[in-house]
Order: sequence, then C-alpha cells, then structure tokens
Amino acid sequence: MKRALDIAVSLMGLILAGPLLTIVAAAIWLHDFHSPFYIARRMARGGGTFPMMKFRTMVVDADRTGVNSTAAADRRITPIGRLVRAYKIDELAQFWNVLKGDMSLVGPRPQVKADAGLYTREERRLLTVRPGVTDLASIVFADEGEILGLSANPDLLYQQIVRPWKSRLALLYIDRQSLWLDIRLIGLTALAILSRAAALRRLERLVRQLEADPMVQRMAARREPLLPYPPPGALDVVTRYP
Repeated sequence: MKRALDIAVSLMGLILAGPLLTIVAAAIWLHDFHSPFYIARRMARGGGTFPMMKFRTMVVDADRTGVNSTAAADRRITPIGRLVRAYKIDELAQFWNVLKGDMSLVGPRPQVKADAGLYTREERRLLTVRPGVTDLASIVFADEGEILGLSANPDLLYQQIVRPWKSRLALLYIDRQSLWLDIRLIGLTALAILSRAAALRRLERLVRQLEADPMVQRMAARREPLLPYPPPGALDVVTRYP
C-alpha cells in the first residue's frame, strides 16, 4: 500500500504541478543559461547511492566548494533559488525519484555519503528504508538554513545540533511507520508551507501520540533552544536538557 500511495500521489503531483515546474525551470535557466536541474548523489536504501533530482538553487559548481550544509544566507544561493527554497519547490522534482522507486513520499531525508559515513550503528537503521521527500524532521527543521546561518562552520553545527535530533525523529518514524502516519505527514508538510506554526502544533501532538521519548517531544515542539546532543547510539551523553 505504501508503494501504491507513492506512485499515485507523485504522479498526480507531477501532473498538477507541471505548469509551475515548467515556469521554475525556465526562470532558473534564464538566470544564468545553465541547466535548471541538479543531480545529487544521495544514500539509498541498502547503503548504495542514487541520483536525486532537484531544481538547481545555487550557482553552477557550488558543490565543489566542499561544504555540505547550506545556511539560509549562503552566498552560493541564487536569487531565484532563494525563492524556490523558501517554498520547497526544489523538492517537487523528487516526485520523479519516487516514481522510479529510489525514494518514497515519506521517509528519512536522503543524506550525502560523507554524512552517512559518520552514522553510528543505530543511525545506520536509517538506510534500511527508502529515503523520503518529507518526514517528521522536514517540518521540525524547516528553518534549518536559519539555524546553520548562526555558525561560521555550518557543517560542524549540523553534526552537533541538527543531525542528532533529525536522526532520532527519523528512527521514531521507522519504528512507528504506517500508511496512516504517511498520510498525516504528507498533510502536515502541505500545512507547513502555509503555516509552520500550525504544523508544529499538530506535529507536537503527533509525536506525543507516537509515544516518543520525552526529550524528543520537547525538542520537536521547538519552543526551546536546540542544544548539542550525541547522535543515537553514541556511548557518552555529555549534554542533557535541564
């Protein structure tokens, strides 16, 4: 049923969003006369990689700078790319990956090989399912660019602050996954585009219903500052919520 939902929704999404996708592709191409698409190698189910399609939101060859994490004020982002990112339009191209079977509509967000190489044994469970277009963390960390913009080293901040919590949310999804949960997360993702505050309130209730660890519940509400925390499966816990 999950695969049937993936095919039906992604196919309908590509058809309905076709005019918008065409306009966005043309705008990106007209900005610098380079391909509007960016093919990124991401970790696949089972530990291999697959070519993930996105609209290009950065200058050409931005990936050669060696920086994996992207802050909101990153100078590599083009003007049209900033608008595309704000409304998550760049992710719509991944419906194609869903149709191909590389991805699912809902699942842990696909990671670059360098980040996956840092996974603990527990985090490697994230590679046992298809990566997704959206998940719990996509809503909780919709402001990831702003968070990373607080540091001169966004990659380091990502590993210390963002990755541990995103991994916990992704593992929560894996442990509780169901067709009904997928439908709810698709709905919350759509709501987040209109009102992230409303989506977070509903997601907070959802995480509580999923009986997540109280620490994860507090973090998912995003009412408190994010604190450094070891990733799932790490031996030593050096920082805790008060």
